[in-house]
Amino acid sequence: MPEPVEVFRAEALTGVPHGFLGRRGGISTGLVAGLNLGLGAGDDEAAVQVNRTLAIAAILPGADLATVYQVHSANCVVANGPWPDAARPHADALVTDRPGLLLGVVTADCAPVLLADCEAGVVGAAHAGWKGAIGGVTDAAIEAMEALGARRERIRAAIGPCIAQPSYEVDEAFAANFIASDPANARFFIEGKPGHRHFDLEGYVAHRLEAARIVTVERMRLDTYPDPARFFSYRRATHRKEPNYGRQMSLIGLG
Repeated sequence: MPEPVEVFRAEALTGVPHGFLGRRGGISTGLVAGLNLGLGAGDDEAAVQVNRTLAIAAILPGADLATVYQVHSANCVVANGPWPDAARPHADALVTDRPGLLLGVVTADCAPVLLADCEAGVVGAAHAGWKGAIGGVTDAAIEAMEALGARRERIRAAIGPCIAQPSYEVDEAFAANFIASDPANARFFIEGKPGHRHFDLEGYVAHRLEAARIVTVERMRLDTYPDPARFFSYRRATHRKEPNYGRQMSLIGLG
């Protein structure tokens, strides 16, 4: 029997079925051992489906699961139900007002963002890698929630496990891209070894949410890179020259 699914919940989203999952629990083996929830991880698809069933049961038992084909974009879609795998839209955020439907985004260092307006009965989930973050994926999610009746002053957001600044080394060209977009973005970088800096992805995503007038933004402050027992990490797998890596999932829905 697998160990219980480990769920990280945000105080900001109390009362909303949600959870940021790691790798504990699940039946996958090998490099992706544990609760691998990504279909693109080189895992046995049957194991992934069992893991997804376990994940749903840990958050909103009996719910359907809607996911998208993530492409590091700023695209957001409205989910009225699950899509067949081959028909999943290419997007990195999704929103819904349908009870009994869980929204899921997979990550392995990128920042998962869960959002809710409890009064309107609207929730959203976004996959914010650096490309999506600077492109405005969280802004797109907020706007799509508003189109369903949410109000941004009521939306609460939480940023789940992602690579933290000490672990996220980038080159000067990367930093220059962000600073050219807004000179104030320099505050999200600290000096590293010559020709390199360290980027605060979680801080930048929080800034984008706050700039969009989201009043309640919770940072879970969970670093995926240094904790292989709890989290999958693309960058850690790359540094170890591993041929593949697992994905964790973050889920939110309406009961």
